[in-house]
Amino acid sequence: MNVSRASRRGKPISVSSGRVYSTVLEKERRGDYLGKTIQVIPHVTNEIKDFIKIGEDEVDFMLCEIGGTVGDIEGLPFFEAIRQFSQDKPRGECIFMHLTLLPFIKASGELKTKPTQHSVKELRSIGIAPDILVCRSEGPIPEKEREKLALFCNVRPESVIAAQDLKSIYEAPLAYHREGLDQAVLDAFQIAPAPKPDLARWEDVADRIYNPEGAVNVAIVGKYTQLEDAYKSIAEALTHGGMANRVRVQIQWVDAEIFESQDAAPHLQGFHAILVPGGFGERGTEGKIKAAEFARQHNVPYLGICLGMQMAVIEAARNVVGLKAAGSEEFDHEAGKRRFEPVVYHLKEWVQGNHKVARSVSDDKGGTMRLGAYDATLLENSKVADIYGTQAIDERHRHRYEVDIKYRDQLEAAGLRFSGMSPDGRLPEIVEWTDHPWFIGVQFHPELKSKPFDPHPLFKDFIRAAKDVSRLV
Repeated sequence: MNVSRASRRGKPISVSSGRVYSTVLEKERRGDYLGKTIQVIPHVTNEIKDFIKIGEDEVDFMLCEIGGTVGDIEGLPFFEAIRQFSQDKPRGECIFMHLTLLPFIKASGELKTKPTQHSVKELRSIGIAPDILVCRSEGPIPEKEREKLALFCNVRPESVIAAQDLKSIYEAPLAYHREGLDQAVLDAFQIAPAPKPDLARWEDVADRIYNPEGAVNVAIVGKYTQLEDAYKSIAEALTHGGMANRVRVQIQWVDAEIFESQDAAPHLQGFHAILVPGGFGERGTEGKIKAAEFARQHNVPYLGICLGMQMAVIEAARNVVGLKAAGSEEFDHEAGKRRFEPVVYHLKEWVQGNHKVARSVSDDKGGTMRLGAYDATLLENSKVADIYGTQAIDERHRHRYEVDIKYRDQLEAAGLRFSGMSPDGRLPEIVEWTDHPWFIGVQFHPELKSKPFDPHPLFKDFIRAAKDVSRLV
């Protein structure tokens, strides 16, 4: 279970049940509870409420989402916490919206409301009465079923909102407006009169999604392709880049392990761009190296993210510089023996803010990554500096291994430029081939900062490069 909330930058936006319990235990060990017996109520529920309240005086509205399913035992403290939270607020300042499922039985052609009725009954039994029902369904909710839900769930008919299946998630704001969700929220808060919402930006997004001026084919060469949601953020960032360039991005998932036994060329020919995402462990990495080699040799736009950058560096070290044993310490640690020349090494220390962080290979893995936002300095007149339009950036990181700076001179002599570095000049952040139309590897995760209204510059320009290639084919 977890609770998520919309917040301004710098404020925590999500907390899991594990973090809640851990914080309560830490407070008990410090003596914050003065020896009292620790209980779910009030100590755990108070911790959840305290999280929800963070930054509430800085905004007009706060949206808080409780994950999980009604009835799950691990969710009970969260439901009790929001029940208490609503009672702590003045009347009319807190409303409940319940997301539920209306299954459609194709054999009988029926839309079943009973699961929703039982879900609401369960909520009401613990003191939570939904003001609005958002009902996931394959299609529209017939008026008869809408009235039935309103009657048995004790909500107004206009507060029963259909959340129908859509071709694109980016149409959801427009779909919810058509269903009257925004008005239902205003009515629940008794806010009237209210100005009409300006949905021009979302209408433009929908237009770019449904009326593209072309299409580009992008191969994502990864190791978790059987579960596409593992790369969900990357897929959405590519979509954002497509919106910016008014093209449809057609993604094909390619299992990197295939290239360990087969030639990469037949599988990668015909793509307008190749993206190699992050990952952990040695499995599939030789295939990722071959994908980087194919992109370099055939002038195909390439974006390597985290492990994807490291594999591009290893490919350059092996095939251009001549370090045939180049590899990563990560793979040696996994195998338990030394096999590679560690072009990529285990990161042992780095600067975070005003202090130095130290790590050892023997440390427990939990909480040992270089995690979060870090600054980087871009080389003047480099491709990435042109793409960003600045030489100072900050990006989000999530890694334990890093390209070793001691190989920089050899790699740059071969044409692989280290165009982005940490402010202290010790950690490579970005590499790019100087003689390639578009080949960039980044140690960070740019997909985590991309938005439909503000596509990340790297993804925006990556798709622009793919679009240029598509016109040449």
